[in-house]
Amino acid sequence: MKETILLFNPPEKEQLLKLEMALFPLRIRLKRIQSSDYNQPLGVLAGIKDMTPAEGSYDGPELPSTMIVFCFLDDNRLNQALAAIRKSGAGPFPYKAILTPTNSEWTAPDCFAEIKKEHEAMNP
Repeated sequence: MKETILLFNPPEKEQLLKLEMALFPLRIRLKRIQSSDYNQPLGVLAGIKDMTPAEGSYDGPELPSTMIVFCFLDDNRLNQALAAIRKSGAGPFPYKAILTPTNSEWTAPDCFAEIKKEHEAMNP
């Protein structure tokens, strides 16, 4: 699978440009997800072929903040991407996740809620 970063609720134009420029030399695809697709499982959005897309489209609220999901990056490439994003000054982006077999079935709002819960538990 192609190394991909899913971007939900993209940041303002200046931050987005910094993010795109940080990832460009690494040749990691940055895929902006439209809010109408937030009902789709993360695995479908990442391009996993044998996953079934959800019916209809999402009509709920936008995510409260930008969320990034790293897909198909090994540890080395993940560290390169994180370092490039940090160095670019685009962030901070506290809501980040790595696509796993478990969360590949989740929707964007489900994933955001889980990351938010983990952040609150780690930073009371």
